Amino acid sequence: MTGIGKEIRLDRIRNRETGKIVIVPMDHGTTVGPVRGIIDMSRAVHQVSQGGANAVLMHQGMVSSGYRGEGPDIGLIVHLSASTSLTSDSNRKSLVCSVERAIQLGADAVSVHVNIGNNHEADMLKDFGDVSERCCYWGMPLLAMVYPRGEKIKDEYEASVVKHAARLGCEMGADIVKVSYTGSPSTFQQVVEGTSIPVVIAGGPRMNTDKEILEAAKGAMEAGGAGLSVGRNIFQHSNPTEITEALTAIVQEGSSVEEAERILKEKVAT
Repeated sequence: MTGIGKEIRLDRIRNRETGKIVIVPMDHGTTVGPVRGIIDMSRAVHQVSQGGANAVLMHQGMVSSGYRGEGPDIGLIVHLSASTSLTSDSNRKSLVCSVERAIQLGADAVSVHVNIGNNHEADMLKDFGDVSERCCYWGMPLLAMVYPRGEKIKDEYEASVVKHAARLGCEMGADIVKVSYTGSPSTFQQVVEGTSIPVVIAGGPRMNTDKEILEAAKGAMEAGGAGLSVGRNIFQHSNPTEITEALTAIVQEGSSVEEAERILKEKVAT
């Protein structure tokens, strides 16, 4: 059950015309609790769908809370990995959902989170491989979030370790890999060139200004990236719909940072 089924599902989480992707992860409640912006999941999903996001990402228990039954359609990615910030080792991710359960929930794709360079790497890689095999069987697209985080990592944003993370996602059979942005188009180009699957950047911690996230998005796209997977910098924004629209313009239309800033300002003013 592979081939066309996977392509059909991939088209539900990406722009069919450009092949580019804007994902808004909303899985943070498991890690840090009910933070601002995702208290009301249905409202959060509606806001980003209005802004043109291609997909949202959440844990299995929040699918019913995020389902609206109205408004613009948006793809659903069910996240299979979890840990909480309350443990002494939150870098260790455990599988908490299956591909089959995600299919029952109506998912268009699933995602796993793997941290490399720590003492739990082997267990997470084993889980990654098992999920990849099930996704292959069912024709289910797999997004891999791969980050260099742990005892052996000095700088998780350094290009050499980020490109290793991206290549790992490819080697393990993911269809899309999510990694941290390395800070410049020239260094991120090394990441993109090292893999044959679409690479999207993480939004990371809440940024201080809109320009910072817009510049990161533009830099990633200039380097050949496939899009974004941005959570807090969208759903905790004072205007989630408008920042989604501005980022979507960069990803899908190739807009400049200045053009995206104008879109944001004009939308907020109206």
